[in-house]
Amino acid sequence: MHPTTAGSRIRLRAAAVAAALGALLLAPLPAAHQAEAAATLTNAGFESDATGTANPAGWSTYSAAGQNAASFTEAGGHGGGYRLSHWSASAYKVETYQYLSGLADGTYTLSAWVRSGGGQNSAYLALRNCGSAEQRTDLPVTSASWIRIVTPVTVTGGACTVSINSDAKAGNWLNVDDLTLTAGSTGLTVRGVDVSSLRKSEDLGGTYRSASGTTGDAVALLKNAGANYGRLKVWVNPADGYNDKARVLATAQRIKARGMKLLVDFHYSDIWADPGAQTKPAAWQGHSYAQLRADVYNHTYDVLNALKAQGTTADMVQIGNEINTGMLWPEGSTSNWSQLAGLLDSGVSAAKAVSSTTQIALHLANGGDNALYRTWFDNATAQGVRYDVIAFSFYGYWHGALSSLQANLDDVSARYGKKVMVAETAYPFRLDSEDAHENIIDLSSELVAGYPASAAGQSAWLRDVMNVVEAVPNGRGLGVFYWEPTWTAVPGNGWDPADSSSGNGWENQALFDYDSKLLPAANWLAHR
Repeated sequence: MHPTTAGSRIRLRAAAVAAALGALLLAPLPAAHQAEAAATLTNAGFESDATGTANPAGWSTYSAAGQNAASFTEAGGHGGGYRLSHWSASAYKVETYQYLSGLADGTYTLSAWVRSGGGQNSAYLALRNCGSAEQRTDLPVTSASWIRIVTPVTVTGGACTVSINSDAKAGNWLNVDDLTLTAGSTGLTVRGVDVSSLRKSEDLGGTYRSASGTTGDAVALLKNAGANYGRLKVWVNPADGYNDKARVLATAQRIKARGMKLLVDFHYSDIWADPGAQTKPAAWQGHSYAQLRADVYNHTYDVLNALKAQGTTADMVQIGNEINTGMLWPEGSTSNWSQLAGLLDSGVSAAKAVSSTTQIALHLANGGDNALYRTWFDNATAQGVRYDVIAFSFYGYWHGALSSLQANLDDVSARYGKKVMVAETAYPFRLDSEDAHENIIDLSSELVAGYPASAAGQSAWLRDVMNVVEAVPNGRGLGVFYWEPTWTAVPGNGWDPADSSSGNGWENQALFDYDSKLLPAANWLAHR
């Protein structure tokens, strides 16, 4: 809050609020339009003043350097004819804000539609001076499409300031429109990491260090950064013996010992299962469909019951991995939905027989493809398949824009009445390889616009995916898993379990750098 005169200070703030704002009043403030305080947002769609207004009705503008003109209204709104924009031909710092009073104490969530070309030192929405810690949400880089972001806060004392902030370089811009402040809170229940490769890495000499360089346990380092869930894939009889039942049990103990929850990801294969490959385990080759249903049940039950017996019951289970095209081909292909449904039902029944409270997730890739998800889950619904969570893989360099992810999350969570989560995402912090194997993403042309292959770019990507999931309406955005943050370039821990000389194409997307130090992106695992 930046009042312009002594009279406005008296009019808009009680003594308790003035104390909370004292830290902001470190220098004389330039003249700026001051709106009367209200208990609801005024002119939240910026429709009152048409184009070119630096101080829209209901809002105030502040810039320590007198750059108020960098905040203005213009045509091209999200829901109406106009929007708020921040832009200047020279570097600028500006805040557009609105002070609310007369609020009932409790939790509130600010929602806004935003766009940004990126490149700012900072660009964010904030709820401040609310009687609790300031809450911020950074704007994602999304030049073409609007994205909805949310910011929750607890109000104590009946007042709060809604703030739109830019600390920008010349030519940087943002748009904001259609803000709402409603009762209720948001946050992410799941802030997870897939550490499936960790045990093999350690057995082959891999080490992990904190950001300051202290060697430590990778699970503990990620937990201390904010992770509260571990994800482990299960293969039936892998060539190298890793990601099998025994190794999963051992790593599960480490995850649970840190107070984290556990997601078990059944691939129903001896090797990678994904939309392009759903190969039956060698031991199940030649089995009839009825036998395959029994195989799925017995394997699922065996692993989950063993986890339960050692005191590490799975909190969530994926029945299949990236099963866009089904699983256990050809019998379980999506070309035969009744059979696929039967195989899924076998896995679900086994998981629920071990623990009725374990959540069931069904997981597809291509998280920005709404047509795929509607077709797939319409079929699953028609077949009576039981599940609790819809899980997405979303890699921006393959699966589309963040706005496409948001539209898909919003649509399927409402259409099927389910919680949704991103079960896999990641982003590179550099492009070159540490080993001799070419990285999966190694060209600047493969990157998502606005997200460089740097520690900052990786951090922004994870932050923005988490913010998109948090914004899913009605609290249905469950959370995000970062995929394989510990898969560093340790010789022998390559992509092919049958070939110890195979390299790792993923080390530039891990959350540990080439000196084995924890990267800044890991700090976003502490997302609210």
